[in-house]
Amino acid sequence: MHAAACGGACTYRATILTAINPRPVLATLMALLALATVLGNALVVVAFAVDRSLRSRSNFFFLNLAVADLLVGGFCIPLYIPYILTGEWKFGKGLCKLWLVTDYLVCTASVFNIVLISYDRFISVTRAVTYRAQKSMTRNAIFKMALVWVAAFLLYGPAIISWEYVAKRSILPRGECYAEFFYNWYFLMTASIIEFFTPFVSVTYFNLSIYINIQKRNSLRNDYTVPSQDGLEMNFQGRKKKHVIFFVKPAERRSKKRKDQGLSTKQNSLSLDVPGTQDLPPLQLDLRTKAARGRQSHYRPSKSICNAERQADLANTVASRLRLSRDKRLAKSLAIIVCVFGLCWAPYTLLMIIRAACHGTCIQHSLYETSFWLLWLNSAINPILYPLCHVSFRKAFIKLLCPGKAKVHPHMYMENCYKVDS
Repeated sequence: MHAAACGGACTYRATILTAINPRPVLATLMALLALATVLGNALVVVAFAVDRSLRSRSNFFFLNLAVADLLVGGFCIPLYIPYILTGEWKFGKGLCKLWLVTDYLVCTASVFNIVLISYDRFISVTRAVTYRAQKSMTRNAIFKMALVWVAAFLLYGPAIISWEYVAKRSILPRGECYAEFFYNWYFLMTASIIEFFTPFVSVTYFNLSIYINIQKRNSLRNDYTVPSQDGLEMNFQGRKKKHVIFFVKPAERRSKKRKDQGLSTKQNSLSLDVPGTQDLPPLQLDLRTKAARGRQSHYRPSKSICNAERQADLANTVASRLRLSRDKRLAKSLAIIVCVFGLCWAPYTLLMIIRAACHGTCIQHSLYETSFWLLWLNSAINPILYPLCHVSFRKAFIKLLCPGKAKVHPHMYMENCYKVDS
């Protein structure tokens, strides 16, 4: 972005380029960067459109980021290539304004999208229950995406369009294209706080909070132990004793002798299953026999309850581990995005402020130009972070680029069970 801030350095740079004639190499490198940016981000957009499993609320924010980066490679870089090679803007003042607005807009939108992605991850990890309850709110996600673009436009767009009319003069020389506020230190400092420093602090805070939350949950998981087999068996034995006490009541008249001695063989065999049946009358024996049968049938549900509890405990433990594993992957992916974001934006932001304060006399042109090329490099790197850090995007990319491999191993490309918003 803000490559538009070429200024009078372009003429000087064009003279040097003419002397050493590095134009073919430089043009090739810039064209490759633009091509890589377009292809990478277009792949994200196509994958999102084709693979329905990617259409979760959080992935909408990745789509928004990809659209912004796609405009960088498809519009901003191609118009800048002839400008840097010739040192002269040949497309007119109207297109210069449009290019400046678009360049500042899409790069600022990329920053705000990274903040939005980080905030979404922060909520999904620290407030998982609330997040899962609202995960189907696509309308809310679309509203946040639109808000990113509006905020990005309001930061620089009105200033680029109306600065010369408010100031009643233009500092832009003929044949050059850069923002009118290029040397206004106060405006650039304020804009940089909103565009870089505040987002960077916010993203860092979100990522650290996610990491701390994961560490706490990991500690709780280590303290939590699944009931052992012995403990379950002891619990089961205790339940058996309770059931025996419930079903087998002591005879009210143990001193009474049995009057009927003509018990059948079947009755004798049944009486052996229940303790204390030898002194019971025939009627009580039948009842106790039925009670014994009920007791025996009741043991099976007791075992089933015990097994169900054990399976539930194991399922909860496995689910907890899967969620922790997913959250760790999210924290790593966020850390990578944050580091890349800082490395690509910090040099330009600092040099832009210093350059504006000293009116370009204390910063070498080549150093400053390298710093804002890092901004565009960030747009090319962002699509690479998706397949490296997110299984769902990697699978979608493989489906698009290597459909034969997906057919040979279809089980490898089923819908990801570790969805970010699950």
